[in-house]
Amino acid sequence: MSDAHAARRTRLRERCQASGSATALVTRPANVRYLTGAAPRGAVLLLGVAEDVLLCGAPPRGDSFEGRPDDAVRVQLLPKPSGDPAVTAADLVTAAGAESLAVEEHHLTVARHRALRSVAPRLRLTDLGGAVEQLRVVKDEEEISCLRIGAEIADQALGELLESILVGRTERHLALELERRLVDHGADGPAFATSVATGPNSGRRGHLPTDRRVEEGDFLSVCLGAVYRGYRCEIGRTFVIGTSPADWQIELYDLVFAAQRAGRESLVPGAAYRAVDRAARHVLDSAGHGADLPALMGHGVGLEIDEDPQLAPAAMGKLDACVPVTVEPGVHLPGRGGVRIDDTLVVRPEADGGPELLTITTKELLAL
Repeated sequence: MSDAHAARRTRLRERCQASGSATALVTRPANVRYLTGAAPRGAVLLLGVAEDVLLCGAPPRGDSFEGRPDDAVRVQLLPKPSGDPAVTAADLVTAAGAESLAVEEHHLTVARHRALRSVAPRLRLTDLGGAVEQLRVVKDEEEISCLRIGAEIADQALGELLESILVGRTERHLALELERRLVDHGADGPAFATSVATGPNSGRRGHLPTDRRVEEGDFLSVCLGAVYRGYRCEIGRTFVIGTSPADWQIELYDLVFAAQRAGRESLVPGAAYRAVDRAARHVLDSAGHGADLPALMGHGVGLEIDEDPQLAPAAMGKLDACVPVTVEPGVHLPGRGGVRIDDTLVVRPEADGGPELLTITTKELLAL
C-alpha cells in the first residue's frame, strides 16, 4: 500500500498547491491513516516542502488496529510525549521557510488554532476543508477488499448467534457476545457500538442495549459491524423469536424489505445521493410511515463508519463507481417494535453486475 498512500499524498499536495499553499497539516485520525497507512494515537501528518512527516508522541505499534506507516513517510517522535505534534509541525514549517499552512479547520480546536498562531505568528493558516474526505469517497480495490473481509466477519458472527438459544438472554448480553465473536473471527474490533433491540425496542436506529430479556414472539433487530485493517462495514437484520410471525410483523417486514430493495437497486454510478434516499423513503412514505423515518437512508463507509456520501433528502452530489455505502431503512412502531434492514454495498456499473452486496446474511424473515 506504500505506493497507494504516496499517490494519495501527491493528489492532496496538488490540491493544496492549486489553492496557494505548499504545505498542509492533517489532524483528523482517519485522514492521517488514509494518507500514511497508520494513525498512532494523537499523531498528525505534515505534508512538508521537502518531505512528509508523521509526528507522534510514541513509536507506532504497527498492529492492524493502529496501522503501519508507509516507508516514504518520516516518523518523528516528540521530545515530550505530552507535547502537541501540531505545534511541532508548525515549527518545522516555519523553519523550512514556508509562508502558509493548510489546516483542517473542521477538526482543529480553537485552543489548538491559537497554539499554532502563538508559535508561528507569521505563518498564514488556510483552510484545507474536506479535501481528504473527498479523496476518500471512491475506494480502491484493496480498500474494498478490507471492507469485504470485514463484512464476512460480521456475517459469521451474526450467523453463529442465530444458531444459539436466544430466549431469556438480555440485549446487553447478546451485544457483548456479538462483539466477542467479531474479534474471534479476526476483526480489529467492533466498527461501532453493537445494537441489539428486542420487543418494543426493536427497529430503533442506534438503540443502546438494555437489560430487557428476549421473549417469545418478539421482533429482534440487530445492527453490528466489524473493523478490519481500519475499514468498517455495517449489517442490520430483524428476526422473530420462537414462533411464527404475526400478520402485522410480516406486513411491516415486507414493507421495509421492499424499501431496502428499492434503495439497493438505485445504487448506480451517476445516481444522485438524494435519489437513492428517495427510492427507499417513497416506499415507506406511501404506506403512511413518512413522519417517523430517519434523517437518511444510508451513508458511506470506510475508515469511519459514517462518512460521505450521505444518502439524505437534501444531499448534493452523485454516486461514482467503487463507492461503498449502506442502505438501511427502518420503521419503529412505538410500544410494539419495528424492523431495520441494513446492508453494505459497493456501487458498480451495470456492466460489472451492478451493486456488489458485501453483507450476505439472509434477509428472509426467520423465526428463531
